[in-house]
Formats: sequence, C-alpha cells, structure tokens
Amino acid sequence: MQILQEEFIRRRKIFFSYMRKNSVAIIAGAKETIRTGDSRFSFRQNSDFYYLTGFHEPDAIAVFHTMNSLGEYILFSRSASPMREMWEGKSVGQAGAVSEYKADSAFPIESFEEKLVEILEGSHFLYYTFNDDHRLDRQLFRTFKKIKNKRRRGGEVAECIFSSDLLLHEMRLFKSETEITMMSKAAQITVEGHLHAMKVIKPGLWEYQVQAEMAYAMSMQGMRSFAYEPIVASGSNACTLHYCDNVAILKKEDLVLIDVGAEYQNYASDVTRTLPVSGKFSPAQKAIYELVLDAQSAVIKMIRPGLAWDEMQKKVVDILTLGLIDLGLLKGKKAELIDKKAHLPFYMHSAGHWLGLDTHDVGRYKIHDEWRKLRPNMVLTVEPGLYISANNQDVEEKWRGIGVRIEDDVLVTEEGSKVLTERLPSTVKDIEALMLT
Repeated sequence: MQILQEEFIRRRKIFFSYMRKNSVAIIAGAKETIRTGDSRFSFRQNSDFYYLTGFHEPDAIAVFHTMNSLGEYILFSRSASPMREMWEGKSVGQAGAVSEYKADSAFPIESFEEKLVEILEGSHFLYYTFNDDHRLDRQLFRTFKKIKNKRRRGGEVAECIFSSDLLLHEMRLFKSETEITMMSKAAQITVEGHLHAMKVIKPGLWEYQVQAEMAYAMSMQGMRSFAYEPIVASGSNACTLHYCDNVAILKKEDLVLIDVGAEYQNYASDVTRTLPVSGKFSPAQKAIYELVLDAQSAVIKMIRPGLAWDEMQKKVVDILTLGLIDLGLLKGKKAELIDKKAHLPFYMHSAGHWLGLDTHDVGRYKIHDEWRKLRPNMVLTVEPGLYISANNQDVEEKWRGIGVRIEDDVLVTEEGSKVLTERLPSTVKDIEALMLT
C-alpha cells in the first residue's frame, strides 16, 4: 500500500492556499546520520518535508513560492551519480524529481544558495523555521546579506518571516482519508505484534527477546521500522516511563509493560499493554490494572468533537485519585487530594498526545491560552497509567514495583470516536484467556 502522488499534490495545493501572496516557504529534508565510522543510522525523512513532497532521499530542500496564482514547487536534491548508485542504490536525480515526485522544477542541491537569491528577490514574506538546520540557517543569512546589498540597487528582500510550523502543523493535525488508511494499517500491524507477545511471553525470556518476537511478527505484516524505541519493561522497570534498555529477565511474579508501535508509510501507531508474565494477574496487580483500565475506558467514551483537551486529563485524575483512596494508597478527601496533586507520585504524565507522522505528533494543545477542542479527523492516544516505585515506603509492600499503562490509538469522528486498536484485548479476563491458552 503506497501513498499516491495525488495526495501530496492535494496537500501542496492547500499549503499554497494558506501562504500569503508573494511569499516563499523553505522546508528542509533530513540528513543522513553517522552511527560510527562510515556506518550510518537507517535514514528516516523529516516529517514536515515528507508531508508535502513524499520524497525519501536525504539532503534535499523543498521551496514553495506564490509569486504566481498557482504557486510553484521547486525541489533541490542530489544529482544522479553512477558511483554513489553502485554503493547505495539509485537516486532519482532532477529528472525523477519532476517526473516521479511532480516538482515544477528541480535543481542539484549544490545550486541551492545561488538559486535562493533569485527566488527570494521580490518576495514579501518568508515561511521558515530557524534552528532546525544550522547549516541552512547560515545559507539564509548569507542570502539575506546578498539581497540586502543588491537592494541598494533595486533588489527586494522578504519584509516579514513566519515559522513554517504555523501552517504545516495545523495541516498535519487533521488527517485525510489516505492518512487514516495508513494509520489504521499501522495500528493493525501493531495489534498483531502485541497479540504475538501475549502468546509467547513466559518466565525466563529476556525483555529484548520479547522485542525481537514482536519485531518479527510486525515485520511479517509490513512494518519496516518501529515508530519509536520499543519499551519492554518488566517488574519495577515499568515504573521508569521511557525505559528502553530491555535487558532484564522476565520473572513469573512480575508484570511486563510493553509500549511498542509500528511505523507504516511513515505513519505511527503507539500502543501499550501491561501483561502478567505468568499469564495471571495477582490480586494487587489486578486492582491497579483495572483502575487504570477504568480511567482509560471513561476517557475513550468521552471523546467526541467539541471536547476540550484538558477534560480528558481531569477525568483520568478524578478516577485514579478516587481509586487510590479506595485501595489505601492515598488518604484524604478526593477534592483536596486533587487540588494538592497528590496523584503525581503515581501518575505523572498526560492522558495522551497527538499521533500521526510523528509518535508525539505536531499540533498545539492550546490556542490563545484556551485548551483546544477536539474536531473530526484528529488522531490521539489515550494512555493513563499508575507507577508505584519499588522504593515507596509509604505504601504496603504488595503494591511496590507495580507499573501499569494501557494505551490505544483513537480517531475523532463526526459522531464520536473510533478506536483504531480496538481488536487488541485490554480486559483482565480477555488477556488471561489469551495468555493461558
């Protein structure tokens, strides 16, 4: 399943419509990153650049301008090189940038600074995000200086600079039908990986072996890479929110928190399940797990157009605080404990985040100091958790070292919401039934 160029053309048309007349936008692609010596990390394109171009090669820059009524898309990229192709594979070159990626014109990346003077002359506005690419920043400053010198002889330079994020990140927040299809596929691949983990987990496995099992199952479904560094955290490791070492042995009496998601066509899934290594929850584990599940289920039921973002966190804190009181982990009145943020030693993150090309996707949560309201075609995670430190001497020993998070991917629809990962079991009954078969 591929994203057709028509989708990127559609996005560029919208982007042009948001740009001011006589303006230029510059979006840089990602560069290759050295791992060690002459060995490189696997290349992953910059999400903003990919969103508008679909172009997968490193060291490219896209320029968009509205000097005419239709707008023009110019792509600067590596030239085709027989020597590099012999070692690294084919590059599309400038001809391919036009024929395959539908650029209006294309030039070698080496000519970017020279051409930029011509492009920026006469423009009134520039859309560009500084500090993301310091080399490109310096090229722009040199170009400004050249234009300023020419301006004394009649040249013009952009009179106002805006961050390109202002336009692009609002666009990316609302998913198209194509994007929803890709994210649904990423979600289903992720579900298959978690289902496989539920079937193979047993005492004595290493955390990294669980990761390897999931990588195999998900790759067989079409995953090329994880959406983020996998978390397979058993025992008290689950109380470290972004534990990625994955080097402990699974013990029979422990839970294992698995936060693993697939990337498909650059789109992320982000899913967490917490499982009993033995296949059966202990009474204390079950109590904490079901409290977290109650909070997650309540939030998912709330999701609909018009819901303010902070209402989800308020609901989670309300349910978790009351539950912690009932279990004896907190003492006092619920309202007072909420005011004092007494939940923070046990639950210290938000109820979720935007999801898309990035795992923690772009898009503002507040607009003019007011919490954003959900709208159709937004995609978010819902992921409450409880983490009871193994060193917490204020709670009974049976609770210490228990870490639970439950996370699903949710699409906001016209009528309410759709859980993209709903096929993955989340109740104690269903998880135990699957793990013990």
